[in-house]
Amino acid sequence: MIFTFITERCSDLPVAACCRAMKVSTSGFYEHHERVGDPCRRARADAELTATILEVHRQSRGTYGAPRVHAELRLGAGINVGRKRVARLMRQAGLEGAYRRRRRGCTKRDPAATPNDDLVNRQFKVDEPDRLWVSDITEHPTDGGKVFLAVVLDAYSRRVIGHSIADHLRAELVVDALQMAIWRRNGPQGTIVHSDHGTQYTSWAFGRRLRAAGLLGSMGTVGDAFDNAVAESFFGTLQLELLDRRRWTSRDELAAAMFEWIECFYNPSRRHSSIGMLSPIDYETTTAA
Repeated sequence: MIFTFITERCSDLPVAACCRAMKVSTSGFYEHHERVGDPCRRARADAELTATILEVHRQSRGTYGAPRVHAELRLGAGINVGRKRVARLMRQAGLEGAYRRRRRGCTKRDPAATPNDDLVNRQFKVDEPDRLWVSDITEHPTDGGKVFLAVVLDAYSRRVIGHSIADHLRAELVVDALQMAIWRRNGPQGTIVHSDHGTQYTSWAFGRRLRAAGLLGSMGTVGDAFDNAVAESFFGTLQLELLDRRRWTSRDELAAAMFEWIECFYNPSRRHSSIGMLSPIDYETTTAA
């Protein structure tokens, strides 16, 4: 208490004189000062860092918690700061990340269809792009009816390389998403495309497009989300950071928001713990260098 009093109230007086008057040692004062630092300077530093954290949180669309804010500060802004300090300042500022809820699926099987073999067996870790793609469908309601989204992701970088948005669940929904992926990746040969047993993926149209492009179809076990974990994780993030954050009035409004979120935020900017806290595009660019 005495050392703190000298620091805060006697800053215009000689330290040695203050210590003599308070009957404490000068060396003890300097040891204390070294240990706790300058409270005013720390407060200023915290205020400056909090302002940066607020901006990072805003740019994440209010979705990042402390781990991703810390990664953005360290990797994006080059600020050397501890994760615990970031968490403390976020709590003090009333900031938090979004919390995941359970996703609503829309898979319907065709009992008469013959599914593809499982070529993945839950091994989603690959060492280069275009070795393994995963695909799935999600749905979300609006006041004007449901919107359906099919995506194709590269398991290497978690990048969405193909997507299709529609007001129906016909096979062309997944065929269009696959076609976008083929165009974007310049028609790779022998890539595994992993999906669930939904009727869209067991359809003649989807199988024909796979074969024509030289791709290999793969399907996991029935009713097991872990057999398409990369796609499930993506849709969980989409639901958490976009879909469930507001009420959507029309299909066009939600479709535009999905497109913008994928192309303008998720692929170029959204950091992933599974790829070293980089965004999908940054990860592909960094590892290709």
